[in-house]
Amino acid sequence: MAIRPEEITTIIQEKIKNFHASADISQTGTVIQVGDGIARVYGLRDVKSSELVDFGNGVKGMAMNLEYDNVGCVLMGSDRLVQEGTTVKRTGEVISIPVGAGVIGRVVDPLGNALDGKGEIKTDKNMPLDIVAPGIIDRQPVKQPLQTGIKAIDAMVPIGKGQRELIIGDRQTGKTAIAIDAIINQKNIPAEERCICIYVAIGQKQSTVAQVVQTLTDMGAMDYTVVVSATASDPASLLYIAPYAGCAIGEYFMWQGKDVLIVYDDLSKHAQAYRQMSLLLRRPPGREAYPGDVFYLHSRLLERACKLSKENGGGSLTALPIIETQANDVSAYIPTNVISITDGQIYLESNLFLSGIKPAINVGLSVSRVGGSAQRKTMRSVAGTLRIDLSQYQELAGFAQFGSELDKESQRQIARGQRMTELLKQNQYAPLKVEEEILVLYAGTHGYLDAVDVADVLSYEKQLLTYVRTEKPDVLQAIGAAAVLTDELSAQINELLENFKQIFKK
Repeated sequence: MAIRPEEITTIIQEKIKNFHASADISQTGTVIQVGDGIARVYGLRDVKSSELVDFGNGVKGMAMNLEYDNVGCVLMGSDRLVQEGTTVKRTGEVISIPVGAGVIGRVVDPLGNALDGKGEIKTDKNMPLDIVAPGIIDRQPVKQPLQTGIKAIDAMVPIGKGQRELIIGDRQTGKTAIAIDAIINQKNIPAEERCICIYVAIGQKQSTVAQVVQTLTDMGAMDYTVVVSATASDPASLLYIAPYAGCAIGEYFMWQGKDVLIVYDDLSKHAQAYRQMSLLLRRPPGREAYPGDVFYLHSRLLERACKLSKENGGGSLTALPIIETQANDVSAYIPTNVISITDGQIYLESNLFLSGIKPAINVGLSVSRVGGSAQRKTMRSVAGTLRIDLSQYQELAGFAQFGSELDKESQRQIARGQRMTELLKQNQYAPLKVEEEILVLYAGTHGYLDAVDVADVLSYEKQLLTYVRTEKPDVLQAIGAAAVLTDELSAQINELLENFKQIFKK
């Protein structure tokens, strides 16, 4: 059947009426120079700072330098896949990471891709990597303790939930061990008070990160831990965004009212990665060849650690940044920067480490400017004078080395100091429950170790803990539940320690 001309006209008119012109407009630019993980792009007139741009071939980049005639981008992949003349597209998105409950127990890269071979990660939404930290009104004071399970820290350098406590020292002094112990110790804490832990590995060997993941898995700590890994073989751009990625994951849980512990291991390598990118982008170098804004780099990261107000859910983000010093030089640029940003530092000394004191914490230089107000009252009543006692012991021990004769009180202080120093030693991956720490420290500060040889102190501790776990678990429970150390509870502990004295085997 032939179609009449008027029918054709009607169809064409209908099509014209319903026609909507749609074009996919995306701003593009052209690569004019590429090398060393940096690409300079002509065009991209409206690009934003930190915006993700697409170079094709699966390579993404981040706009860093917004200059008059070009945009300096850092590449998130191999620069071999990008050539001069390559077309670059804007994505319109500031760099972000997918987050959700599915990331717990996984190992991810700073862009949120799984590295553990366990398949895709289910996520709820994307969190921008760099946000403005919550303001003063949105926060509340730090007043809940975060137990690390390490006697020396919980007694003398206590950490509160929402605090930033720097771990600083030379290489191979046990900095990572302290952070890993704090993560493992969350297993000793009731589920409702337990922190979700995030371990950010920056610029480390892949074998080292694999070892940490294996340790956490063996200890059952991966059930509540996320590992963000940017290893030494990754581009500097991934090392630069790694701590921000970890922080964004932590904030997702913090805004749900949960407590989060994040470890940045370590920020020295983070600063070096930023220096590398900045020098390649031709930013002017300042002190020690770092760009002037390297202080702002770490301050805007660490300022995001806080304890939220009740109106905001009361969640917290506690940060343990790690800084590596060279030859115990705490006055270098990056160490002084991070010391001034944080709420205290745990200073580890190689001399102490080599003399067998582990953890090698220098009591005189380590301090917590906030955590004391969050420390459990029971712990404070047991270990309140411990820091001063040990400082006095170290001073007297210095005199004793010269062979000068000491009065009886000084000799008593030296004997007590030797035993307390020995008692504060602790094996790696063996964090103690808070009630066990209080009991052990009570024995030391109340003179129960004075008759024990220094060499037998750790044996005393081990036997005491075995005895109390098997024979007197009710006393441990009472210590754990007590808000303050009452006379009645002290009497129970004294009785227990007197009984133990009879069965202690040297």
